[in-house]
Amino acid sequence: MNAKWVIPIFMVISFMLSGCNLLSENKLPIEMIAFNSLNENEVDRILVSPKDSIVKKIKVDDDLAKVIGEDYKGEELFSVTFNHTETESKGNLIVYVSHDKSRVLGKRN
Repeated sequence: MNAKWVIPIFMVISFMLSGCNLLSENKLPIEMIAFNSLNENEVDRILVSPKDSIVKKIKVDDDLAKVIGEDYKGEELFSVTFNHTETESKGNLIVYVSHDKSRVLGKRN
């Protein structure tokens, strides 16, 4: 291949990849990670939007460790509380997401 074409071709390919957003990392907001873990009945309880939620960084205590696993006791993670999801028999939906936002650890009402 002719050397004078290498740089322009490389520039065009780089431009196309950046335009397609393939070079940047696209991470979901933590609310959406939590929302995507809900079953159909839980989703139906969210009347407004998954963004209508409260995200907190918490430390796993003894009570929470019983729900998500004793291995997580003392670790920090995120709790996502979906507002206005309480029912007569259950409280608001709460989803627990790992500190690195890679996985959902558990849920409670």
